Amino acid sequence: MNKTIRRASVFALLLVLALLVRATWVQFYDGKALADDNDNRRNVIQTYSRPLGNIIVAGNAITGSTRTKGSDLAYKRTYTDGSLYAAVTGYASQAYAPTQLEGIYKDLLNGTDNRLKTVLDTLTGKRADPGNVLTTIDPDVQKAAYRALSGKKGAAVAIDPKTGKILAVVSTPSYDPSELTDANTAGSAWKRLNADKDKPLTNRALRQPLPPGSTFKLVVAAAALEDGLYKNVDDPTDSPDPYTPPGTTHVLVNENTSAPCKNASIRVALQYSCNNVFGHMAVQLGQDKVKAMAEKFGFNDDKQDVPVRAYASVYPSGMDQPQTAYSGIGQFDVTATPLQMAMVSAAIANGGKLVSPHMVSQITDSGGDVLQNYDDGADTKEIVSSSTAEQLQSAMETVVKDGTGTNALIDGATVGGKTGTAQHGENNSKTPYAWFTSFAKSGSNGKEVAVAVMVEQSDAARSEVSGNGLAAPVAKAMMQAAVK
Repeated sequence: MNKTIRRASVFALLLVLALLVRATWVQFYDGKALADDNDNRRNVIQTYSRPLGNIIVAGNAITGSTRTKGSDLAYKRTYTDGSLYAAVTGYASQAYAPTQLEGIYKDLLNGTDNRLKTVLDTLTGKRADPGNVLTTIDPDVQKAAYRALSGKKGAAVAIDPKTGKILAVVSTPSYDPSELTDANTAGSAWKRLNADKDKPLTNRALRQPLPPGSTFKLVVAAAALEDGLYKNVDDPTDSPDPYTPPGTTHVLVNENTSAPCKNASIRVALQYSCNNVFGHMAVQLGQDKVKAMAEKFGFNDDKQDVPVRAYASVYPSGMDQPQTAYSGIGQFDVTATPLQMAMVSAAIANGGKLVSPHMVSQITDSGGDVLQNYDDGADTKEIVSSSTAEQLQSAMETVVKDGTGTNALIDGATVGGKTGTAQHGENNSKTPYAWFTSFAKSGSNGKEVAVAVMVEQSDAARSEVSGNGLAAPVAKAMMQAAVK
């Protein structure tokens, strides 16, 4: 074989080898990437080729699937009481990526989760029957929150302190996920919902941290008791009234100028929501100690999954003393979600221990066999001592019996709470946010619940905006439903 032919043969062989390598790469690497691409129409066709699995509340499916007409997508998702449960389910859409539980468990619900496959399914490549998601949501508590928040822009969360089960997640105004399920009509609904100034697609309960106002005083009180700055909630504090933080001439005043806030005990300071006490207390402790306590409760956690990823609630660093004082009353750059403030009350109500909050109890296969039980794996962390928790419970009960939270009283139950009215806008120029966080314990059946309510906007006059006036009645409705 002459030299020219030999070189041509080697070159041809190298070309064949390159083609084989490329074909192998496409088949085993690029092929998977292409198959998993969200823009691959075949994936959507396969997902909606048959009914999806369901999301379950109290034994009843709140989702379903229905046959379509005139489409290559055989089925579409349906929802029962869609607006009521939108903050829980999210949506499964033929046109848009799924959200909330629909998104987290999409593989389980469409049958592609490997845990659903039998040995035969694995060998044949057959798609398994879809599984189901069993939630911890209590429909009575969910409905109570949704009705009480009707006409308001706000959110609410309820947690069982003993188990960590989330009993309600509500965000208003809501939307009907059914509007987004059909690829032929979802586009117009998507534009309208995103253009709505009230942002109905935003999950305010989990994913919109706002200044928590005076509800944050519970965290500062916990830090003071755990640090030993004050031994119990009835010791007088060192609290000038009015209080001028070091390094500023701006006076920290109280909403109720006639309240007995000078050197008030923690109990009285919570009862009357004394800004001077907790602003001074935060400065006395220093921002690092307040931050440490806030983080024990869950602030600054950017991986707070329930299992939906909640936005982190924030307690800032690098503050000067005036800023630290304002952080002590839940202002400056402090932010919290209703989930976070419900966690604060849950830990206090549960003797200082926080059971990891979760809104999915189990996931199962199509036959009902449990693939994972989240109730058994809920972590428990000690946030404060049982003594501190008992003292804060007692002080919170005083707030409801004789203080700023009387609208949360429930016959036959022990109720403790804390109001909050958070400033909004430059120089408090916008309508304040109304907060209430609380717990209730039945006197007859042992049931307990911790809740947090945030009202961002309502029809109430600015002068009538308060945690007790707007948020406490919502919390009361939820607590009554939970402990009945």
